[in-house]
Amino acid sequence: MYIVCPDLEGILVPEIWISVAEKTGIEELLLTTRDVPDYDQLMKRRLEILKRAKLRIRDIQRIIQSMDPLDGAMAFLDWLRDRFQLIVVSDTFVEFADPILRKLNRPTLFCNSLVIDPDGTIVDYQLRQRDGKRCVVKALKGLGFKVIAIGDSYNDTTMLSEANEGTLFRPPENIKREFPQFTVIGTYEELKAELARYLEQGR
Repeated sequence: MYIVCPDLEGILVPEIWISVAEKTGIEELLLTTRDVPDYDQLMKRRLEILKRAKLRIRDIQRIIQSMDPLDGAMAFLDWLRDRFQLIVVSDTFVEFADPILRKLNRPTLFCNSLVIDPDGTIVDYQLRQRDGKRCVVKALKGLGFKVIAIGDSYNDTTMLSEANEGTLFRPPENIKREFPQFTVIGTYEELKAELARYLEQGR
């Protein structure tokens, strides 16, 4: 039995931190896991920037509420649900995700959480597990699933390596260059064709 595990940002919705950067004008927040391999380093930098700019959780949530799924994402999800089981696996946070999940008709999401002071200041983040995306795939394989993972960033590559099938969807050139072992796909129609092939061939 197949289960599909796509990342959230860059696959189904725009990058949250890029949207925050564009709305606030803070260019330092444009860096994402497409640019920085060390997730802890990236997050500590982000939290320091938020603290310096006095941006609180409600400010970030307000920006997220204005975001919409990527063009074609909802049709792709509808197609996917008809044929596969689905768990979205992301390094985003529960406190960020709710507005986005509503617009995606609430797929199951495995992600992390934030530590927030009473005044709404984001002071830290908590991982469910270190290298959590890979751990999810490994656990699902242990339950007898064949896993198809879809990502686009450095923090997706261990998940893609652990999966039975790993695919990069619209990755930047640096990711394509550094991880040539993964199939690269550029449109939802091509992604559907690739997924349908797994069903037809009975892999």
